[in-house]
Amino acid sequence: MNAWVYAYRGELVENRHRASLVVFGREGVLAYAGEPDLWAYLRSSAKPFQALALYLTGAVERFGLGEEEVALATASHDGTEAHVAVATRFLARLGLGPEHLVCGVHPPFSKEARKALEARGLSPTPLHHNCSGKHAGMLAASLALGAPTEGYHLPDHPVQRLNRETLRALSGAEPRHATDGCSVPTFALPLSRAARAFYLLAAPEEAPAPYQEPLRRVREAMRRHPMLVAGPGSIDTLLMERLPVVAKRGADGYYGLALLESPKGPLGIALKVEDGSGQAREVLVVALLRRLGLDPGPTPWDRPEITNHRGLVVGRLEARLALTWL
Repeated sequence: MNAWVYAYRGELVENRHRASLVVFGREGVLAYAGEPDLWAYLRSSAKPFQALALYLTGAVERFGLGEEEVALATASHDGTEAHVAVATRFLARLGLGPEHLVCGVHPPFSKEARKALEARGLSPTPLHHNCSGKHAGMLAASLALGAPTEGYHLPDHPVQRLNRETLRALSGAEPRHATDGCSVPTFALPLSRAARAFYLLAAPEEAPAPYQEPLRRVREAMRRHPMLVAGPGSIDTLLMERLPVVAKRGADGYYGLALLESPKGPLGIALKVEDGSGQAREVLVVALLRRLGLDPGPTPWDRPEITNHRGLVVGRLEARLALTWL
């Protein structure tokens, strides 16, 4: 059985977005749709696991990092003033500046933040990049390891080797890697193995001993500062504000969830919309949470309307979710 999001124009289905997903619990894979062992790049959904390096290396204690900095290290943030302020403070604690970030530059995701920059005649900087916190975290871990900050984004750098080993330990599989949009390695795993890692984020006490406390602390930083993880109106932020979950979007249709509580206990979820549609991903994530007994209340992703350039409603998106339970 597959998971689909149908895009209607009028009453006809114009596009079908196919997805695969896995629900992982204490006994292993509980349910799936599509291909449970589909290899997929986690993209930014890997950030909670990459942020573990802040604790595994002792960087948090060495540089006096707080939960806000840790939350930003997991973020795909909107580039608001609040995000930039934390990123600036993060780098200052390391004795570094924006020039040390190799993530590149893009305009803030937030429309309001983009307009505010334009109104002041300013251009975006690496601090506005949605991955600036992750890169600051990698620089912190590099310094804590006594490794060079130059080349921290390369696959053989000690920080990236540590990140790869962390995902291996939590997923039980050997990750593949390629280059992400922000120039650091992005890791691929079968969905079933990625879901296991998210399950351990939901239930850190079941992880290998060295990772238990780092998982708990990263999880709590994200849940206490959901606005820093994404931003106003983002699905990640909304879900963490309303439900006992850790929610983390990734590029090209990926999504990871750690459900701390559900009718079936703690759960980990990995989901991939195969054509990369972010809009379809959001619709499917909300539908799946409802199916698993978690109600986020009204959201913008419940059968959202499709509008044209004049604002006329011309269609809608609907999730069709058939799970195979084991």
